[in-house]
This record gives sequence, structure tokens and C-alpha cells, in this order.
Amino acid sequence: ALAVKFAERQRSPHCLLVKEHQVREGTDTAHPPRRTLFVLNVPPYCGPDSLSRLFSRCGHVQSVDICDKPGPGEKKDKLTSKFFDHKTVKGFQVAYVVFRKPAAVQAAKALSQQGPLLISTESHPVKTGISKWIASYEASIVDPKELKAEVDAYMQDYDKKMAEEEAKAAKEEGVPDEEGWVKVTRKGRKPGLPRTEAANLRVLEKEKQKRARKELLNFYAWQHRETKREHIAQLRKKFEEDKQRIALMRAQRKFRPY
Repeated sequence: ALAVKFAERQRSPHCLLVKEHQVREGTDTAHPPRRTLFVLNVPPYCGPDSLSRLFSRCGHVQSVDICDKPGPGEKKDKLTSKFFDHKTVKGFQVAYVVFRKPAAVQAAKALSQQGPLLISTESHPVKTGISKWIASYEASIVDPKELKAEVDAYMQDYDKKMAEEEAKAAKEEGVPDEEGWVKVTRKGRKPGLPRTEAANLRVLEKEKQKRARKELLNFYAWQHRETKREHIAQLRKKFEEDKQRIALMRAQRKFRPY
């Protein structure tokens, strides 16, 4: 347990649990064994810069990776975006501190015998309160020119990637695969539908609906009158049937107390 304090005026220290990161060979490529220090119970105000400064007295810190929970890690691509893929730190987390030499890990474990280490100092203050909120607000303001430049660069890379894929597909067009099959596709703005029963039924249903829209129902006045007359006759017929059914139900109803 390594005791740390946010500042000199803080009375009760906070404990960081540190140990050597040990995993099977090849399971964690981002955090090499014997050179990685596993740190638990990292508070939200202790960022990568603070951890790097705390453990730099033990040796050269190569990288600091803060995660929500421990787990096997892989080498991540460096984030080049200034506006996207930024994660907000919430709650206590875990950290992987990678040193250049294995001896630094043992020296970091020996720091528990010393007094509490300070996270925020006069030379390296950690912003809190209103100053932190102001800095967060200023960082959230986006420069339109920089954002446009980043989006344009991303779209250029995307167009280049799509052009390469289309060139590769055109090169492989008509070439049989391992089993000797040749993939045939229809190009254009309206590619052909797959020849399946469900697709054919959908096409027939759409054509039927189109024909129904074109037909002119009850175009003449006498057709309107005939339709209304037939509707009234059906209502009267149904009314008489309902009356007979109700009378039959009343006749069949008998009083049976026992």
C-alpha cells in the first residue's frame, strides 16, 4: 500500500495498492511483464501525468495506461484526433505504469516504506474547483478551422481507402475462387434484387398495389348510389339476423334454482 495525499494541507492520506504486473507470456502485449507496475484504487483527480511524476523517482516511466477495470490489454493505436474518442474519467480506476528497466518496479514497491507522496505540488499543481471547471469549459470549445481540417483529412483517407478497395475488386472481377466459382454482380445505381421467393413476392405485391391505384373505382354517380344501396341492404340483413339470434337466446333461457 502506497500512501499519497492530494496536497500538503490534507490530513488523511489515500492508499494506492501497487504490485508487479504478472501475466502469461504473450497474453498482454501492451504491458510487458517485469517492467509493468499494476496500480489499483487510483482516484479520479490522479491522471497519467500525476502518476508518471510520482513514479519517475524510481526510474524512467515509458507509459501510463489508466483503465476502468483490470484485464488483458493490447497495443492500442495512438489517438490522433483532438476532438473525438476522448473518455471522461469517472470513479476509481486501475493503472499500468510501464518502466524502461525492471529495477524501477522493485523501487516503486519500496516507496510504501516512505511517507505520503504529494500529487499536487507548487511546481506541478492539479486544478480543482472553479479553475478545473473553467479549464474543462475552455477545452470543450472547438476551433472550427481545426475541426474542418481534421474532418477533411479523415475523408481524404476514407476516399483513398474506398478507391483502393474498388480497384482491388475490379482486379479480382471474373477471377474464379478456390472452388472455381466466379462472383457475378450487377453494377449501377439500382443493383439487381436477389432471386429469392420472398423478393419475388415483394415485387409482385408492389406491382399489384400500383395497378390498384390506377383503377378508377365508382367513377360514375350511379355507381355511388348502387354501392350505398348494397351497403344499406347488408346492414338491414345483419340487423334482422341479430334480432332473431337475440330472440332465440331469450327463449332458451330458463330459471333453474336447483
